[in-house]
Formats: sequence, structure tokens, C-alpha cells
Amino acid sequence: MAENVRAHAIISGRVQGVFYRAETQKAARQRGVTGWVKNRPDGTVEAVFEGNENDVAAMIEWCKSGSSQARVDNVDVDWETYTGEFSAFEVAY
Repeated sequence: MAENVRAHAIISGRVQGVFYRAETQKAARQRGVTGWVKNRPDGTVEAVFEGNENDVAAMIEWCKSGSSQARVDNVDVDWETYTGEFSAFEVAY
């Protein structure tokens, strides 16, 4: 059984105004991943994913293409200590 992990990601490219956050939320919920996603003032998107190692890794892979209208240039990921603090995956503002 895979362990629970936490990933903190910064996604750059054309990722704002293209339904990236909503599609990230949908993809995370389908995989049972918890955390949040939000737009940053610099035009990037930031996300924290927690859950089963395989599901979180799948979300990181998903982020590399994102929503159909997005153009992802880079996904920078920091692996952090799992906290279990989230009960769902939400869009943060």
C-alpha cells in the first residue's frame, strides 16, 4: 500500500483564465486527493496536494498538461511532510 504524501506545486505558463483551477479541483476530487489550488498575483497557479502517493503523483502528471485551454511551461514541485489537514480539495482565493 502506498503511503500518504504531500506535494506543493507552482505551475507556470498560460494557466490563469483557462479553467485550470476548476479542472484541477475536478481531477483531484476524482482521485481522492485533498488540498487546494489558487491563482497567484504573478500569473502562476499554486497547489497543495495530499493523499496516496500514487494519486498525488498522478495529479502532478495531470498538472503538466492541465485544462484543455492551458499551456503549461513548468511544474515546480516540492515534496513536503504529509499533514492530513484537509478534508476535501478546494479552490482557494
